[in-house]
Amino acid sequence: EMWYVMDAARDASLVYGFYHDMDQKKLRASLADGTVERYLQKVKIQKDDVFYIPAGTVHAIGAGALIAEIQESSNLTYRLYDYHRVDKNGQERPLHIEKALETADLSGGRAPRQPMRVLRYKKGYALELLCRCKYFQVERQLVNTERCREMADFKTDSNSFQVLLCIGGCGTLFWEGSMLHFFKGDCIFVPADCIPLKMHGRAQILKVSC
Repeated sequence: EMWYVMDAARDASLVYGFYHDMDQKKLRASLADGTVERYLQKVKIQKDDVFYIPAGTVHAIGAGALIAEIQESSNLTYRLYDYHRVDKNGQERPLHIEKALETADLSGGRAPRQPMRVLRYKKGYALELLCRCKYFQVERQLVNTERCREMADFKTDSNSFQVLLCIGGCGTLFWEGSMLHFFKGDCIFVPADCIPLKMHGRAQILKVSC
C-alpha cells in the first residue's frame, strides 16, 4: 500500500518496520513482555510525505495524522500488536501473532520515505509520479487554470479505471456538455475508456490507476 500525508500535527509520526533486524524469537519475546514498542521504527511525518509500504512491513499510523491510503485489493490484515486498546465492552481486539510472524519482514533500518519526485509540466497543470508498483500507480496532479479561460485536458485510460481524490483546492470536470464541481475530500470514479474530460480550477489531486 501507499500512504500520502494530507495533514499532520507537529508531533505526528508513524511506524515503519523496525529500527534494527529482528528474528521471530526476539519479536515473540518482546510481544510477551510488552517491550515491542522500543523496537518499532517511529518516523516523524509532515504534510505531503509519501510512504510506500510493501506487503509484510509492520506499520501503524500514529495520532494527529490524516492520511490517504491506497492499496491493492485485499482485506487481509494480521494484527501483531494493538497497544492494548479496548472496545466499548472493554475487550481487546484479537491478535494474529503466529500468522504475522510467518509473513512479516523482520529486517530493520529501511528508509521509509519515497525519494524526491520530478514534476512534468503540461498545459494547465503539473504532474508527478508518487508511486508505481504491480498493483497500482499514483500520481499527484497540480491543476491551475484559475487565471485563464483555458482548461486542462484530463487523460483517461483505455485499460484501467481511475480514482481522483481532491486533496486541496477545488475545480470542475467537464464532458459533453455536463460538469461536476469537486472540493477537497471529494473522490471521483472515472471508468476505463471514458470519454475525454477537461478540468478547470486550482486543485491538488491524487490520481490512482491499476
